[in-house]
Amino acid sequence: MSMNGIDISRWQAGINLAAVPCEFVVIKATEGTTYVNPYCDRHFSQGAELGKKLGVYHFAGGGDAVAEAEYFVRNIRGYIGRAILVLDFEVQNMENAAAWTKRWLDRVYELTRIKPLIYLSNYLVNELDFSSVASSGYPLWNAYYYAYGTPMGYNPNAPLPKRLGAWGRALMYQYTSEGRLEGYNGYLDLDVFYGDPGDWDRYARGAEESEKPTPPPDPPPSQTTISYRIRPGDTLSKIADRYGTTAAALAQLNGIANPNRIYAGQVIRIPVKSSDPPQPAYYVVRRGDTLSGIASRFGTTYQKLMKLNGIRNPNLIYAGQRLRIS
Repeated sequence: MSMNGIDISRWQAGINLAAVPCEFVVIKATEGTTYVNPYCDRHFSQGAELGKKLGVYHFAGGGDAVAEAEYFVRNIRGYIGRAILVLDFEVQNMENAAAWTKRWLDRVYELTRIKPLIYLSNYLVNELDFSSVASSGYPLWNAYYYAYGTPMGYNPNAPLPKRLGAWGRALMYQYTSEGRLEGYNGYLDLDVFYGDPGDWDRYARGAEESEKPTPPPDPPPSQTTISYRIRPGDTLSKIADRYGTTAAALAQLNGIANPNRIYAGQVIRIPVKSSDPPQPAYYVVRRGDTLSGIASRFGTTYQKLMKLNGIRNPNLIYAGQRLRIS
């Protein structure tokens, strides 16, 4: 039994999953400690509504492994238990790459009680000693393109390479980056999952529900924060001045390595005094959004959003509309 699917990132921003045949979708969520894919939530919500099996992945930046793991978990809280988790490791020429990946994988497991998959090129699988990773039960997603320059559709029987390093077998296989599927005018990564939907769910759920995950570090109890979605023209310094804090404090709180690298749509936390009146939060509607989907994303209900924004018909919202969330 196997399943056919795709993996996507911001490069497939406009993809309509309802039009593309796939049993599962793995979506890029984060990279390093500063980047969140702005299309991840939209793709995840659409995939969930369509009943697709889902996964989310972190693209390794090669910085502090534990910090990257915690950044990933902070940004995929709402997906935990609903999606397989993946580390995409493509850092070349890194000393102790296996030790780095194991620190990342172990930390995510500590926080979620879910064993992530590790995505590796077949070159790295065989070039480096990942025995400590394989023996710890982290499954392999192997990448090896057996045919270059040959656009193709799904091939669940794509030939796996004979050598799979310390694993000896793969749970998933990415066999082309030149996939062509109906409903999308461009190349796609095509993958096969060697299992059935029940197997996928077991990898997504991880440990027994009775084993409570340890949440990622939050701000100290004495520090109250609000969420803020960055707008075009914002700088960390301007936001800091607006809320009576410093750019350095915001960078540290949000794991931002370079204060000059923020982007519109990014959500950051801002410290406020507990005595300060709560600041309203806003969201700009994107194409494909629904009011119920936005409400779910922000932990509220569509009825509350209707009341806050004077909306009479929950089905009549439009791209570019600015909604008050709280």
